[in-house]
Amino acid sequence: MHVHLPPAARRPHARLTRAAVVTTGSTRYRARPSPAGITVVSDSIELPALYLKRNEDARLRAGHLWVFSNEVDVARSPLGTFEPGQAVAIVDHRDKAIGVGYVNPNSLIAARLVSRGLEHALDRSLIVHRLNIALALREQLYAQPYYRLVYGESDGLPGLVLDRFGDVVVGQIATAGMERIKDAITDAVVKVLKPRQLWWKNDSSIRAMEQLPEYADLGHGEYGGEVVAREGELAFGIDPVGGQKTGWFYDQRENRDQLARFVRGKRVLDMFSYLGGWGLRAAAYGASEVVCVDASAAAVEATARNAERNGLADRVTAIRADAFDHLKALREARERYDVVILDPPAFIKRKKDFKEGSLAYRRLAELGMQVLARDGILVMCSCSHHMPRAALLDGVQQGARHLDRQVQMLVSLQQGPDHPVHPAIAETDYLKGFICRVLPA
Repeated sequence: MHVHLPPAARRPHARLTRAAVVTTGSTRYRARPSPAGITVVSDSIELPALYLKRNEDARLRAGHLWVFSNEVDVARSPLGTFEPGQAVAIVDHRDKAIGVGYVNPNSLIAARLVSRGLEHALDRSLIVHRLNIALALREQLYAQPYYRLVYGESDGLPGLVLDRFGDVVVGQIATAGMERIKDAITDAVVKVLKPRQLWWKNDSSIRAMEQLPEYADLGHGEYGGEVVAREGELAFGIDPVGGQKTGWFYDQRENRDQLARFVRGKRVLDMFSYLGGWGLRAAAYGASEVVCVDASAAAVEATARNAERNGLADRVTAIRADAFDHLKALREARERYDVVILDPPAFIKRKKDFKEGSLAYRRLAELGMQVLARDGILVMCSCSHHMPRAALLDGVQQGARHLDRQVQMLVSLQQGPDHPVHPAIAETDYLKGFICRVLPA
């Protein structure tokens, strides 16, 4: 793919003295001046060009989708001339077009690539196509329509997450580019899935980095009716507006499936339990007693309701408490559990927080081991991208040695296949965990 531009067109705000042509295969496009350099024009697409500096295209050509602000050639395409979320043609320093994306001049990630080549505009048609591709994978993986349907960059829609709960879809938009085409996304979801409701839960912290407001609203359908997540033959009532993230964490589903081998007839403690995903699955697999602990009163009440709904209330207790304080109290009371599950929120949200966060994971693992019965099972998880898998396991090992215990790592955990990892984008591989056997030294 080549962008053939006359010399005058290669300077910002230059006037073209002759026709400039963009060629993609047999398709020919025109290029013309614009306030942001060159505009690439076809019968269906008219996009300002975002130029990259010399050699800054290698990562994109290797498969990544992000352009950082220091990689943009601001002499040829000044960032200040773009609107947040505006669609652009991303072009390298040799005038070769890489593809179509969107830009945000206010963000460290200045642009995200959505489509390679210049054949497809960032519009409803492209979103419908990407949704159908994503849907084909999920329908192959799961017998029922309960899963993460779109996982951002990994499904070719950077900045967009969609979770499906039967006939209800809950979405999160994290970037200005996706916010700008929210109506087109809504139309595409309705066309492909025909949901009863589409909720927008746009309250993630990353939106502040994109200078976007936080809000939640109903994008399609009428108010009313329950929203339910189904997992492991259990039903969990969720709140798509007041709950965490989209209301449920599908990424741990396959990991919770692993509990069947470890919990039958056992006493189980589920810390950071949220709606009881781990704990209720353990009870359904035959645990004799399950205690779910969460700091949120609403989550504790929802766990109790979900236990009742699934006929597990006689074996499940939900307690509101701070996890660290509760574990210390259990240790002092000499309480012991056969299985302890630790699935905390991210302790390391930024790279600079690694030292403090890794100490928190180690301390949590120690506290969990201190309330384990002899020859007990510890489930330790982290959803922090900045916490390497090896470092998490090392923290568990250090905690064990500090307590004069030994650990056998039995199962390595990762996010489910409805959260596919993009091999070129390390940030898409965030969830890690271990099922460990803890023994006396």
